[in-house]
Amino acid sequence: MSFSIKEEMPPLVQQYALYLRNIRGLSAHTVEEYCLDLRTFFRFLKQARGLVQTNVPLQEIQIQDIDLEFIRSITTMDIFEFMNYVADSRNNMSSTRQRKSSALKSFFKYLTIHEKLLQENPTENLTPPKKRKSLPHFLSLEQSIELLKAVDGPDKERDYCILTLFLNCGMRLSELVSINISDVLHSNSTIRILGKGNKERIVYLNAACLQAIDDYLAVRPKDGVVDRSALFLSNRKTRISPKTVQFLVKKYLDKIGLSGPGYSVHKLRHTAATLMYRHGHVDIRVLQDILGHENLGTTEIYTHTSSTQMEEAANANPLSKVTSTKEDKE
Repeated sequence: MSFSIKEEMPPLVQQYALYLRNIRGLSAHTVEEYCLDLRTFFRFLKQARGLVQTNVPLQEIQIQDIDLEFIRSITTMDIFEFMNYVADSRNNMSSTRQRKSSALKSFFKYLTIHEKLLQENPTENLTPPKKRKSLPHFLSLEQSIELLKAVDGPDKERDYCILTLFLNCGMRLSELVSINISDVLHSNSTIRILGKGNKERIVYLNAACLQAIDDYLAVRPKDGVVDRSALFLSNRKTRISPKTVQFLVKKYLDKIGLSGPGYSVHKLRHTAATLMYRHGHVDIRVLQDILGHENLGTTEIYTHTSSTQMEEAANANPLSKVTSTKEDKE
């Protein structure tokens, strides 16, 4: 799906998108998602108010003509009706509805507080739907080792280093591709990571990471490199793209029989967090800093228990060996 904020969104939303990107420092992907949610909202309103012909499909409704006068006419009831619509007619999951709610609240807060174009915020009483907490998919320790052993081919040093950093540092895809050579500090075994909202954090590199980086740097191309600062390069000698990293991770996951929607680059981040917490007994607040989570609640999902842990806990009960005797039964 091709989507252009400049071509498809009204001027006020275009200005809002620039604010999100340049002032709040949100990623291009997040900005696009927020704008897509606003596009759905404005299309819904134009259809609900009879401003388009009834035979025009929702996805074909144009919204470039949405102006400040139209936005000032939006009420809290319009917001609630839209949230009911995406829940009942579009069957959006709670996580999707939560994002739409965030997009609306952020947009109207921008117009009310930042730009002072509205006197009242119609989303003031909008409570985001509760997001159902589900346990993240992750690889076991054995599967993680198998994944690393599956690396081969002409780019094996690069690919092995990428997988090693994902599995040991728990970094995001956007963080990995943005790493520069200068971000790796061998003097104190750390790496500087640029996370969400352009927030920097320092993560310590263990022996496996340092060795993998050294092995890759020994074979990393030196001639004809387009982006000399980039740590990871594509075969075209440019900074590696997120799509290329996603492809290579999927390739190796497929190779060890872990294909499907449940496994992806982000699952390697979940794996790193789970292995550190479960096997390394890392304090939850330390894990929060490593992963770059703003809220501790986001990190707490990794404190989930496994069936093995529950079995061990049951067997650890001092009464686990106490059974009734034959005489008791009689």
